Amino acid sequence: MTAPVFVVEHFDADSGRYVLDGPEGRHAVSVKRLQPGEEVVLTDGTGRHAVCEVIGSEGKDRLIVHMSSIFEEPAPSPRITVVQALPKGDRGEVAVETMTEVGVDAIVPWQAARCITQWRGERGLKALGKWRATAREAGKQSRRVRFPRVADAATTKQVAALLAEADFAAVLHSDFEHESRPLATAELPAEGEIVLVVGPEGGVARDELTLFEEAGAKPYVLGPTVLRTSTAGTAAAALLLGRTGRWS
Repeated sequence: MTAPVFVVEHFDADSGRYVLDGPEGRHAVSVKRLQPGEEVVLTDGTGRHAVCEVIGSEGKDRLIVHMSSIFEEPAPSPRITVVQALPKGDRGEVAVETMTEVGVDAIVPWQAARCITQWRGERGLKALGKWRATAREAGKQSRRVRFPRVADAATTKQVAALLAEADFAAVLHSDFEHESRPLATAELPAEGEIVLVVGPEGGVARDELTLFEEAGAKPYVLGPTVLRTSTAGTAAAALLLGRTGRWS
């Protein structure tokens, strides 16, 4: 088992001594019950991290560690962004959790035409906050030091603009009558930006697909069956991560 990961805001240390406090410190001391000599990883979630040795604890929420060197994990390439149509219920958090675990770099919530869920006002802000909290916790759980960025909810026009700037742009859909190709056979770039659009349960609307194709995206399918929107992004990302060599 690799060392547990905790999130910090800064890396200032006094002669290598660092105090992890607040909610993260409480989790380390009272939940994980870490003992002297054990290793922990501290990260800011953007690639900067340090492997530390536990010295001891103070009270119920202060973990004392020795911090030696601070490292910077390089940004992965090609970078993978998944545009995720809003699912029903808690399936959005499930999608974010599993996409974070496999290694997606950015997630863009998309208010597609056929989405039943609507992010409006305070409800939308609350839902976005849950997605971001889920990405943070899943990043820690999967031992990442560079967490995926969860963007603000995007409109269809904003998604099209994102696709137009990508080095590889794909739209997953379930309309098997529409001309498409298997994602497993797509020619992928060795670096740059990959943007993948995952439609809602009702599928990507024809006018949305047309707009995305005009922006340079191509329609793809994963296979002969239809996946739920909450699992399609994870399956597709895993395929791309394997084919680009990021999992090798």
